[in-house]
Amino acid sequence: MIRQLTEADDGICQRLIHKKPAENLFIIGDIEAYGYRSDFQKVWGDFDQHGELRAILLKYEKNYIPFAIGSFDVKGFAAIINQADHTPMLSGLKEITKQFEPHLNFYLKSKRELFYAKCTNETRLPDINTSSVKKAKTVDIPRLEKLLKSVPEFKEISFTKESKKRNMESGSSRVFYIEDGNEMVSTASTSAENSISAMVVGVATSQEYKKKGYATKCMTKLCKELLHEGKELCLFYDNPDAGKIYKRIGFEDIGFWMMYTFE
Repeated sequence: MIRQLTEADDGICQRLIHKKPAENLFIIGDIEAYGYRSDFQKVWGDFDQHGELRAILLKYEKNYIPFAIGSFDVKGFAAIINQADHTPMLSGLKEITKQFEPHLNFYLKSKRELFYAKCTNETRLPDINTSSVKKAKTVDIPRLEKLLKSVPEFKEISFTKESKKRNMESGSSRVFYIEDGNEMVSTASTSAENSISAMVVGVATSQEYKKKGYATKCMTKLCKELLHEGKELCLFYDNPDAGKIYKRIGFEDIGFWMMYTFE
């Protein structure tokens, strides 16, 4: 049976999604921030024959994120998405989202597959001096934007100073960096932080400062701070070379994250 969840269901919902905190980073963060009664967010639950919650489907604006452990009513969740009064997006773990493909009525525009990795302890973090790594304040956002837009793989990112400022002030994002003079030359950030997990994003170094270990230092400082707070870290990557760097400091692949767009 599928029904929309409310605050009264928060306990059973949290028990389900907290079984995999890193994998459910977005769902956990969105529920913590916006709850169950919002114009742009809804959460549905699928209950088995014994009345146990076995799967959820979260809608945040146009994006739908499903999560389940084991079998669930895929057709029922797909029917909810098919009733959307807008063109939806779908994202989530590959083993879950692939089950929706035969049941969605929208024309598939694109499907992107990313490696999904997480780090839960600091045992493999390098023992290096990170004293040169600083924690950014909101006044540093223009320098961060300049750095990211100078790096080819970040040229097309959607970056607004207002959004970054809001996220840093709310605690859902923090930024670490190394500078040379007044120039920010390497950085690593978090996004979608919640009480138990965080996404690592924006790992970048200026071309002329590559191969100096700066990105590793930024990542090490970031990871130590978050892990000491008891948070699991996760990240996406599609570049195998980047994956090697992440794995050297303790990240392990946990699957694939899919992002579908329709028209």
